[in-house]
Amino acid sequence: MLFYLCRRMILAVTIIVTAMTLLFLMIHAVPGDPAAVLLGPRATPEMKAQLHEQMGLDKPLVVQIAAFFSGLLHGDLGYDVFSQRPVADIVFQQLPYTIELILASIIWAAAVAIPLGCYSAVRRNSLVDQVVAVMAVGAIAIPSFVMAVYALLIFAVSLRWLPAIGVGNGFSDRAIHLILPSFAIGIGWVGYIARLVRASMLEVLGENHIRMVRSFGLSEWRIVARYALPLAILPTVTILGVGIAWLLSSAVFIEVVFARPGVGALIVNAVNTRNYPIVMGIVLVTTFLIVAATTLSDLVNAFLDPRTREKL
Repeated sequence: MLFYLCRRMILAVTIIVTAMTLLFLMIHAVPGDPAAVLLGPRATPEMKAQLHEQMGLDKPLVVQIAAFFSGLLHGDLGYDVFSQRPVADIVFQQLPYTIELILASIIWAAAVAIPLGCYSAVRRNSLVDQVVAVMAVGAIAIPSFVMAVYALLIFAVSLRWLPAIGVGNGFSDRAIHLILPSFAIGIGWVGYIARLVRASMLEVLGENHIRMVRSFGLSEWRIVARYALPLAILPTVTILGVGIAWLLSSAVFIEVVFARPGVGALIVNAVNTRNYPIVMGIVLVTTFLIVAATTLSDLVNAFLDPRTREKL
C-alpha cells in the first residue's frame, strides 16, 4: 500500500505539472492583451508596460513558468491583479462553497440511486425496473444547466417554495439554499448510478458464491445487502472518483445560474477579466482535487474488495 501511495504521489505531481504547463501555453494563445482588458480603452502604453511588468508578462514564457513553479514550492500562488490579495486566500475562501455543493449533490444522488439500482436488479424486467430505466435515461440526457434553469423557474419563481439565489446564513438556511443547486447537479447522477448499480448487481447475483449463500436459505434482500452490494458498488465508487471533474465543471454553470459564491463563479470572472493568477490558482486546486478523489476511490475499492489489494 505504501508503494502504491508513492506511485500515486509521483503521478499526481506529473499531472499537476503537465496541466499547469499546458494552461500557461493556452492562456498565452488567447488573442488580446490582458493589460488592455484590465486597464480599459483609455490606458496609455506606459500603464500597459507597467502592468506587464507587474504580472511578469514582459519575461519569456519559460521564465514565467519557472517563476510560477518556484513560487508554488514555497506555497505562493501569486497575487490578484485587482486587489493585490494572495491568490491562495481568494481561492480557499471560495472553495468551501463549491465542495459543499458537490458533496450535497453526490450524497443525495447516491442515496437515491443505489437503492433504485438494487431494486431494479432484484425485480428485473418488472414495471418498476422499466420505469426506473426510462427515468434514468431521461435524467442523464438533460444537461445540468438546463435542469438548473427549469428548477429555478418552477420552484423558485412560479411556486416560490425555495430561494433562488445566494447561499443563506446559518446551517438550516444554507441547507435550504442548497436544495435547488444540488438537485440540478445530482439528478443526472441518479440515473447514471442507478443504471450502473443495476448492471453490476445483475452480474454479481449470478456468481457462484451468491448461489452458495442462497442455498443456506437467507432472504434475498439480506444477500443483496451483505454479500452482493459490497462488490456491485465497486464500479460506482470508481466512477464517482473519476467524475469529480464532471462535477466541478457542472458547478461552474450552477454557481453562475444561482448566483452562488465558489470557484466556478470565480474562474468565470477571472477568465473574462484576464486575471491570470486567479485562473492558475483555481486550475491548480481543482487538479489536485481530481487527483485526490481518484486516489481515494482506488483506496476505497481496495478496502471493499480484498482481491484488488494485490494489484496495488
